[in-house]
Amino acid sequence: MPLRNLAYFFREAFKSIARNHLLSIATVSTIAMCILILGMSVLITLNTSTFLAGLESDVEIMAYLDQELDDAGIKKVQEKMEGLSGIESITFVSREQALQKMQKTLGKQNYDLESTLGKNPLPNSFEVKAVDPHDVPELALQIEKINGVYKVNYGQGVVEQLFSTARWVRVVSLLFIVLLALGAVFLIATTIRLAIFARRKEIYLMKLIGSTDWFIRWPFFIEGIGLGALGSLLSIIILAVAYGSLLNKVDTVLFMPLVSGQDILINLYLSLFAAGAVLGIIGTGISINRFLDV
Repeated sequence: MPLRNLAYFFREAFKSIARNHLLSIATVSTIAMCILILGMSVLITLNTSTFLAGLESDVEIMAYLDQELDDAGIKKVQEKMEGLSGIESITFVSREQALQKMQKTLGKQNYDLESTLGKNPLPNSFEVKAVDPHDVPELALQIEKINGVYKVNYGQGVVEQLFSTARWVRVVSLLFIVLLALGAVFLIATTIRLAIFARRKEIYLMKLIGSTDWFIRWPFFIEGIGLGALGSLLSIIILAVAYGSLLNKVDTVLFMPLVSGQDILINLYLSLFAAGAVLGIIGTGISINRFLDV
């Protein structure tokens, strides 16, 4: 592309923005609001997904063993568990360790739980973590069938509800983000359509003297990209300042730790900026084709 043409494209784009300055300002402001809400939705989704992923990763299977099992029997049960696919780790918890955990959780330091109970009623057990938390229910069924295991617990019902909630949160969040993106495309498309309509006679004359479609398209694409990029840049500044201020004041919201990794946030802001430019291209492409059929 010759530099002379490139300079012409940018000049025409800036002229169009200046000529329709009120509409351009309104478009940039509206796009900024859309991208800001989009960024907030992504941050909420990111924090919620991270929190839910943490809960999912904490899901584990407790396999309680028969009281009469000796060391050889316990080892045999462990070997059978290790033969199952999808298991990340298996940790043996003795009766004594289980009682100490209960003592720490329920009792005071100067309170002897074992003396109160008279004996240790807790069984030996295995803590089993799955590679994929969603495989926990299926793994629990397989472990429960192993001889020597009399009971398996993984929070039946609660775990399935957690997975279902996490799935719906992600689906609804994604749907909301898509709707916001479509709204931004519509706004940009409307702005570009008005700019093209104001220059329809000029476009008609340019086509009559042999101008190619792409020669006519480029200024409008640059205008659309510029409006989208300006709106997204404005929203990123607001979002970065607001979220940075929130991180400086609190580490968690409603017991949910906030995502604070610089790499994650920088990638998010760059993605939002790129999204504004891409939405500008899409909006322009939607508007311009119909006016080139002259």
